[in-house]
Amino acid sequence: MDDRAVEMGQRQRAVVASTVGTAIEFCDFFLYATAAALVFPRLFFPGESAFVGGLAAFGTLFVGFAARPVGAVIFGHFGDRLGRKSTLIVTLMLMGIGTFLIGCLPTYATIGIAAPVLLTLLRVVQGIGVGGEWGGAVLLSMEWGSSRRRGLMASWPQLGVPIGLLLSTGMVTLTSWATGASFVTWGWRVPFLTSVVLVAVGLYVRLRVPETPEFTQLTRRAAVVRNPVSDAIRNYPREILTSAFVRISEQAPFNLFITFVLTYGTQHLGLPRDELLNDTLIAAGIGLVSVPLFGYLSDLIGRRVVYGIGIVATGAYAFPYFTLLDTRIHGLVLLGIIVSLLCHDLQYGPQGALIAESFATNVRYSGAGLGYQLASVIAGGPAVLIAATILASTGSSTYISYYILGCAALSLTALLLMPQHPTPTEPAEPPWIKVSSPP
Repeated sequence: MDDRAVEMGQRQRAVVASTVGTAIEFCDFFLYATAAALVFPRLFFPGESAFVGGLAAFGTLFVGFAARPVGAVIFGHFGDRLGRKSTLIVTLMLMGIGTFLIGCLPTYATIGIAAPVLLTLLRVVQGIGVGGEWGGAVLLSMEWGSSRRRGLMASWPQLGVPIGLLLSTGMVTLTSWATGASFVTWGWRVPFLTSVVLVAVGLYVRLRVPETPEFTQLTRRAAVVRNPVSDAIRNYPREILTSAFVRISEQAPFNLFITFVLTYGTQHLGLPRDELLNDTLIAAGIGLVSVPLFGYLSDLIGRRVVYGIGIVATGAYAFPYFTLLDTRIHGLVLLGIIVSLLCHDLQYGPQGALIAESFATNVRYSGAGLGYQLASVIAGGPAVLIAATILASTGSSTYISYYILGCAALSLTALLLMPQHPTPTEPAEPPWIKVSSPP
């Protein structure tokens, strides 16, 4: 077998490993979000009103988002010092253990206040795992690929979101159908417990992938930095901040489109739970095509162009989205959910390369991961809480639409302020970054 064939095989394994692992981690993350919308309020926060119980459950959801930058810092440091592959194995195990233990957790009726406390701690574990996952997965795929196809290569790990959404929603839908009324008492545990099988598959795939050529070359040149996180913060502050704010129009609306829609649809509109879950499944399935398509399109016409179109589309759709849901007509509700995720995919497809290309190889895991995960605190985590509070206080979705519109305005500003780096070629490593011996 010639060298070209060997390299192609390794590249394909890298794409599969990064995508499969990310899909499993986001499946676990979305399982929690779905359960927080459907069952956790009554199981872990009883005795409260439906609104307060829901806010408490969504509060634990926010804790997971808040923990993600911590994971980005921890695993970014080791990912830039020791390599992408080893850190990705640890993040997958961390996420899998946290999810499995949530499935084993006694409820408030059994152990009292300890139940929501333990639930919150396990959500922190999940958040740290996911926080370290994204940067490594994108780099594992992108750094194995051609410099002219970085948009496409970096979009494959992004497929972890629609695949994870498909898996989690599919598991919840199937379990809900199979257990019926028992879903609220014990059926919800089944998806959490069986996810351990997916984690085992992910570990098997990732263990077979070699380190990326770019990081291997970095170690050979003794160009590994001693403190990649602090170097990234010191030398790339504008890149980190704009990477975070450019995600607001993707991250905040997305959590409304997949999580808050379940609360809004079932409690405010009286729509069937299983119908909303099935609609989300269909929309997520379309993402399997749209995410890599928009990543590939960014290689042809530019990351910023495709991403900017996605931001504008999200802002323009803020009011039509709820108008379609409010009809309570199944076909229009389905259309509303599909279009909402297409607006998301326009940004999510090129996003990996757009952010990762802003940083030099020796601080890329740290810088890209930190910028990406900061958006979880300022956008992803608060989004559902903000929407639920608005709905409870006004009884209307109008100001939620204004909130989405504001997110789009902030992201468009950040995109315009984002420093432009050479692409599709490798960004030059700044001369002020101190070179040290590899660990």
